[in-house]
Amino acid sequence: MTATTRPHQVKHRRALRTATVISTLGGLLFGYDTGVINGALPYMQEDLGLTPLTEGLVTSSLLVGAAFGALFGGRLADRNGRRKMIMALAVIFLIGTLACTFAPNTEVMILARFVLGLAVGGASVTVPVYLAEVSPSNQRGRVVTRNELMIVTGQLLAFIFNAYLGVSFGESGGIWRWMLVIATLPAIGLWIGMSFMPESPRWLASMGSFGETLSVLQRFRSQSEARAEFEEVKAMAVEDYKSTVVSWKDLGVPWLRRIFVVGLGLAVIQQITGVNSIMYYGTQILAQSGFGREAALTANIANGVISVVATFVGIWLLGKVGRRRMLITGQLGTTAALLLIGFCSLVLPEGTTRGFVVLALTVTFLAFQQGSISPVTWLMLSEIFPLKIRGLGMGASVFVLWSVNFLVSFGFPQLLAAIGLGNTFFVFAVLGVGAIAFAAKYIPETKDKSLEDLEHHFKRLAAR
Repeated sequence: MTATTRPHQVKHRRALRTATVISTLGGLLFGYDTGVINGALPYMQEDLGLTPLTEGLVTSSLLVGAAFGALFGGRLADRNGRRKMIMALAVIFLIGTLACTFAPNTEVMILARFVLGLAVGGASVTVPVYLAEVSPSNQRGRVVTRNELMIVTGQLLAFIFNAYLGVSFGESGGIWRWMLVIATLPAIGLWIGMSFMPESPRWLASMGSFGETLSVLQRFRSQSEARAEFEEVKAMAVEDYKSTVVSWKDLGVPWLRRIFVVGLGLAVIQQITGVNSIMYYGTQILAQSGFGREAALTANIANGVISVVATFVGIWLLGKVGRRRMLITGQLGTTAALLLIGFCSLVLPEGTTRGFVVLALTVTFLAFQQGSISPVTWLMLSEIFPLKIRGLGMGASVFVLWSVNFLVSFGFPQLLAAIGLGNTFFVFAVLGVGAIAFAAKYIPETKDKSLEDLEHHFKRLAAR
């Protein structure tokens, strides 16, 4: 690297880092809004008079909204652009957060959480796609998984604020409202920040704006790299435009159908580990295992800390280990942890000892989940679909992901009441075995391939 090229390389890296940090505020909001319910729910139960049914509805209404936000968010991002979509989502995040904060009763809270879910689902689709499309292929894994890091960071911040507010002001009425309103700050930051960011170069190419495409690539790449990538992106955009594959009926094309099934499968196996039973109900799980309410709030921070640490490790591993291998290893680890949680919950007497054992096992579970399964899932969903149906495929897959998430979060309290903590985790362990089998048979390797290379790869597979 010469003295004349070094400043340009630093400038390009800084531009990519800035775009990553700002756009992943959407991931931070995703994490905070899904994690804050963990500690806020016990206080809502008192103030809003929640029953087991309405508790499940308050928790899962966000996930219903997220499913539809993902489904339609992908199509809207294809039509209007990734940048404009993220800015619109920032406004919905702000409106939904304020509506939840000032909700006077359960009915309004459920509706407000649904609106907030639209933003969460839209962000879960649009932000990874934006990151995948602005990053170079050799950095895509680490750049896209920054969003997963921000998601778990948002959850950790929610756990920390929940614990601080709950322990310090838990006797004050409506403390859960202060837990919720904090999310307005990153929502405002996301809107302001994205107003200064460029549009995705690949989306611009799909619209035929090739001059702007090259200009954006030059913002993040050297002149030679930008020119070489521009020719590849332009050629693929023209090819995709001629193919006119833009609707559901065109999924009858074998290679597209194969990608679509892989995407749906990735979404399902990421959720049936039961990860969000821990992220949404972790405080209740620990309280039932032997901790008091305030102690459970504090202990639950360990789940957030390990999620952040594991995601850092996962990002590092993505540069060295294949996606498929990481995914299968993670599934093996989570399934083993689930079996141990179920076993210990059945054989150990209720008390502090069982509480600490269950906490240690949930931390182990999250180390595998957040260190391998979650970052690989979001990364692969952002890279396996061809440009022409990227929004459609990503949206449909994440719709399924949020739908399974809804089933887990809504059903968990009922399962807990009906068959107990131990047997509930045995159910998730059985589902984990099925996830391992699916991953081993159907998930391809995508490491070190450009988005255009992956498209050609799937076409060749279908032609065999």
